[in-house]
Amino acid sequence: MLPSADELPDVLLDLAVPHEDINGLVALHRRLTEDAEARRLLDRSVDATVRDMGKVGAGPKYPPLPAELGPLSFFFHVYVFVASLPYVRAYHRSRGIPDDVSRRTLADLGRHIAVHRRARGGPGLLQPGWNSLHFRGELYQLGRLQFQRAVLGERMGRALAAAGYSAGQGDPCLNLHVTDFRGPLSPEACDRSIALAREFFARHFPEERYETAVCHSWLLDPQLKRYLPAGSNIVRFQGRFRAADGYGREPEDSVPVAFVFGDGDLPPAELPRRTRVERAVGDHLRAGGHWYAGHGWFPL
Repeated sequence: MLPSADELPDVLLDLAVPHEDINGLVALHRRLTEDAEARRLLDRSVDATVRDMGKVGAGPKYPPLPAELGPLSFFFHVYVFVASLPYVRAYHRSRGIPDDVSRRTLADLGRHIAVHRRARGGPGLLQPGWNSLHFRGELYQLGRLQFQRAVLGERMGRALAAAGYSAGQGDPCLNLHVTDFRGPLSPEACDRSIALAREFFARHFPEERYETAVCHSWLLDPQLKRYLPAGSNIVRFQGRFRAADGYGREPEDSVPVAFVFGDGDLPPAELPRRTRVERAVGDHLRAGGHWYAGHGWFPL
């Protein structure tokens, strides 16, 4: 289902692939189609992506890329997702999902290519398995936020039970994700996204009752309140969630560094201090502190 080399640029533009990567993808198209082993690997990877389309938690396990692929390895999973397009679009149509939601959701592929270039200085995808969520019908971009169809785990289920809610482990939930390159995380933008999500999933997945939103993110680390004013977007975002206890406390310093500065491997001493968030993340690390993932929920 891979488009021809002549058709490929339009497909890539629809997926928001950065312009500077399109010529390279087109140039390697012939190598991919003429290399029998690479094509077999592509077919296996596409099958792993679209198998059990729409099933929550059944994500693909991609085979390792052989060294013989050379430069093709940088773009390989982009071709996998391009070849998966007809399947996910058919699934979206079967659910009555509007074209604009489908387009914006799948265009997140281009954003992740831009994230890779910012972090590594060249083409590629940092986490192809993450992008598979979009192309399997599990994750949707609804305004400022992304919502992933998921189920409550043991620890989050216990948190809801302790708060007196009937939902528990194994029940449906929406896993909320915050992306970069989408403007401020304003309360108004979040309100709109959550309202869109309530309507979207009730309409297009009526058999799945989503009563809880959850989030696992460094943005919920309560230490941020030491550095940011109470009226800041991040602190107000934190205020939407009820904290869930019982999670480990392993430092995740590279996660906020990657999100804020583009490269999680940057040493703290070199982190800029241009914005309040940059100063918060960098100053905390330079003082010997660590950042942790926060875990929270709220009823929908």
